[in-house]
Amino acid sequence: MTDEERTQREDLSRTGTRAASVILHARILLKADAGAGGPGWDDERMAEAVECGASTVYRVRQAFVEEGLTAALFRKKPTGRQYRKLDGAQEAHLIALACGAPPEGRANRTLRLLADRLVELEVVDAISPECVRMTLKKTNSSPGCASSGGFPRRPTPSSSAPWRTCWRCIPGPTIRPIRWSAWTKSASS
Repeated sequence: MTDEERTQREDLSRTGTRAASVILHARILLKADAGAGGPGWDDERMAEAVECGASTVYRVRQAFVEEGLTAALFRKKPTGRQYRKLDGAQEAHLIALACGAPPEGRANRTLRLLADRLVELEVVDAISPECVRMTLKKTNSSPGCASSGGFPRRPTPSSSAPWRTCWRCIPGPTIRPIRWSAWTKSASS
């Protein structure tokens, strides 16, 4: 490691403006430096010094050797992430199909019928019924669902009468021994 790279990593590990994992990986690389002026520690000693597992030290060093500095410092983007199959216009088309009248001879639409209809109308190339289900679940587009705005919620009335908290505000006689109690008499009586 050159002096410039070492200075860069020292600055990175000292400033608290980065993610904790980036700072930890920079500290591991500083301790692993076997060049002139570097400590060159072994994995167990580094793991103890930076308070992490030995496997973390091993993975950081391996990533530095095989892929370079950026791969060793920063985490990789997830590779198995599934992105949305439908965009906004396609979702709107799906919702319009789901809320519309079912086809002739059917009482309801099924997820498979909706998926097939989307492909038939060339909205998408291919889509699974599970993707249709997840999209409809996310949008709360069930025609009879109370949370979709079809049935506005009414406020629930209170089941108990309001209580007065000041003994001077209560009309009529109060119980003298406990006159400072807020629960001596209700306002409705």
